[in-house]
Amino acid sequence: MTEPVTIEDYDPRWPEQFEIIRGRVAAVLGDMAAAIEHVGSTSVPGLAAKPILDIDVLLAASADVRGTIAALATLGYEHRGDLGIAGREAFRGPVGNFRHHLYVCPSDSAEYARHIAFRDYLRSHPEDAREYVRLKRRLAERFGTDREGYNLAKTEFVREVLRRAQAELRS
Repeated sequence: MTEPVTIEDYDPRWPEQFEIIRGRVAAVLGDMAAAIEHVGSTSVPGLAAKPILDIDVLLAASADVRGTIAALATLGYEHRGDLGIAGREAFRGPVGNFRHHLYVCPSDSAEYARHIAFRDYLRSHPEDAREYVRLKRRLAERFGTDREGYNLAKTEFVREVLRRAQAELRS
């Protein structure tokens, strides 16, 4: 992929765009979805981000994966497998929709829990969120079109935030 990593200032339309997508997805998934959550940087008010929404669907039952794939196909979603991350199924969104990544997670998904913990921690710790923005902007400049390098370079920060989030849950 040659598209550069671009970090944009927070866009107050991101939550509205999520709600539109959530409504469409919820309509076709019905009871198969236990939750549909806006995760990732665009879900944290005030946080600069790549202008691509991340959306997690938590299944009510892990056995619903096949039904979910079929239902999402009716909206134009393309199933892409787990893309190397166990505990979720990735989907490419329909053309002409807001840019987003959609992930379907089984009911016991550690990946889903990790996304929620990261989002909630940054929402409640604005200084850490500001540090994350500074890091992302530096890395976007450094890595240019190397998205894999950009993502790998954020790993230590993400791990530290998740460690702090877990520590808060235990206390």
